[in-house]
Amino acid sequence: MLVATPWRMARRAGGELLPVGYFHIVFSLPRPIAEIAYQNKRVIYDLLLKASAETMLIIAADPRHLGARIGITSVLHTWGSAMTHHPHVHMIVPGGGLSADGSRWISCRPRFLVHVNVLSRLFRRLMLQQLTAAHEAGKLKFFAEHAALADKAAFAAFIKPLRKIEWVVYAKDPFGGPEAVLAYLSRYTHRVAISNRRLIAVDERGVTFRYKDYRLKKPARHKTMAIEAAEFIRRFLMHVLPKGFHRIRHYELLANGNRAANIAKARELLAVPPPAVEFEATRTASPDGACCVLPRPCPCCGGRMIVIEIFARGCEPKHRPRPMPPIVKVDTS
Repeated sequence: MLVATPWRMARRAGGELLPVGYFHIVFSLPRPIAEIAYQNKRVIYDLLLKASAETMLIIAADPRHLGARIGITSVLHTWGSAMTHHPHVHMIVPGGGLSADGSRWISCRPRFLVHVNVLSRLFRRLMLQQLTAAHEAGKLKFFAEHAALADKAAFAAFIKPLRKIEWVVYAKDPFGGPEAVLAYLSRYTHRVAISNRRLIAVDERGVTFRYKDYRLKKPARHKTMAIEAAEFIRRFLMHVLPKGFHRIRHYELLANGNRAANIAKARELLAVPPPAVEFEATRTASPDGACCVLPRPCPCCGGRMIVIEIFARGCEPKHRPRPMPPIVKVDTS
């Protein structure tokens, strides 16, 4: 059974998922850039999110491909299955978008959005351009075996071979519908490098856990790994993001500023009614005897909010929280 988390409830209540097919696109950085990204997390992770979104928006807007303004939800992950450093972006994209003038909804072909080779080459160009600009602006720092890359000529030589290789952009099969997208996103948005269910044993010898070797085919890809506790902690801490970094981002039709208006327009063009509010309303009497309806859930836990007092504008509430009971110290000596 899927848990109705606050994040998931908010997405459903806002009607952000349209009754269209959704595609799952993954953008990955090649290993050499992933290595310097570890030393420049804030800068390069930000470039990865921006360059992948820009790639998707440019190609989708091109009339030779889709010719529409699309919406994107991007989630940054920095780990592989074995908790190694592997920065990549999971992107959820609806199978269509608004025309340039906003007068019609343009749908993609069944089970096909845009070709991954086209995405890969533009992503490669944009990412390398932005990396070069960041280097020239002095935003990148290099340490240990990469210290020489602080030199402009050395950095140019470092990225030159990356212009000729194919960068990995992977398109997974479309989701089964909006509910499948919602279930997937609710799992992925707050995922960490490893979940408890993959842990097999923790003892004096170290930590044993399950992982997948994606270079192999099923079922051979399912393996176990045992590493020392210090190495396990090191791998886990590699994926702690810089303070304040936003790993979940929304673009174009789903950008925060105009999201509600864009979704409403898309629903109108698709002839889809606005979503019904699924939360149970809390009804209470206001000072003038009218009935107030408060359908919003608690933004923290998603539960039903209880009205403790209603007061007129400009007045102070009379309610005072109950004092916390005193903390009793227990002598364990």
